[in-house]
Amino acid sequence: MSRDLPPLNALRAFEATARLNSVSQAAEQLNVTHGAVSRQLKVLEEHLGVNLFVKEGRGLKLTEAGIRLRDASAEAFDRLRNVCTELTQRHIDAPFVLGCSGSLLARWFIPRLGRLNADLPDLRLHLSAGEGDLDPRRPGLDALLVFAEPPWPADMQVYELASERIGPVLSPRYAHYPRLCQAPVSALLDEPLLHTTSRPQAWPSWAQQNAIDANDLKYGQGFEHLYYLLEAAVAGLGVAIAPEPLVAEDLRAGRLAAPWGFKETPAQLALWLPKRAADGRARQLAQWLKAELARGAV
Repeated sequence: MSRDLPPLNALRAFEATARLNSVSQAAEQLNVTHGAVSRQLKVLEEHLGVNLFVKEGRGLKLTEAGIRLRDASAEAFDRLRNVCTELTQRHIDAPFVLGCSGSLLARWFIPRLGRLNADLPDLRLHLSAGEGDLDPRRPGLDALLVFAEPPWPADMQVYELASERIGPVLSPRYAHYPRLCQAPVSALLDEPLLHTTSRPQAWPSWAQQNAIDANDLKYGQGFEHLYYLLEAAVAGLGVAIAPEPLVAEDLRAGRLAAPWGFKETPAQLALWLPKRAADGRARQLAQWLKAELARGAV
């Protein structure tokens, strides 16, 4: 005789019928027809080679074998239900860990954390900052918020949130600010431009979109990360290049100005999470982020 377990559907049909002492009630609970439950009971009896029920009047009565299987299956299904409930609860209670760059965290996310926590109180968001070393495939990270260009990795579910828009920004404290604010974009060819090693393609990409030869650009002070670059711009140390969302608050407050506006790049700000770890909370977060980005663009 085979040592394989009987089909799960047959065991579920039996467990429900034995517990409720009714084929009709079992069918209703399992959301199937009376005939479907009867067929599964027959499959189970044929698999085991024993009778589990005998007719008693208009109902059914468990045989001795049926009683043994009822007790064993009830215990097994109870344990399964308890473990599944526990795992689900742990998942719900666990924080949703989102990775993003330090500049995105400091300049865009933190000013909006209060609103996000109010709008999505059950999310329990935990933010993990890094610069190019964050990977949602690794344990400890549920998703990644990142500026990147398609095509997307095949093993990632990607929520596209907004097209990246970049542009030059400078502070009113910068010595050449009055002249530059009234000058054409070509005036930047005479300026030592602040730049960052984490986004070396930013200035050349912007130059190409503005019909400027990137080889004519002059670079000044360099910084390791975008956050420091923008702090230097706010301090009046020169002209920086930045994604629009990361300087939106500075523009509104007058700490920075963008005289030449912003241009779209091929990149997207997107939320990445592994397909194998699909999480309903990620969809909620993606919808909130998209709406927040759209509100900031108004």
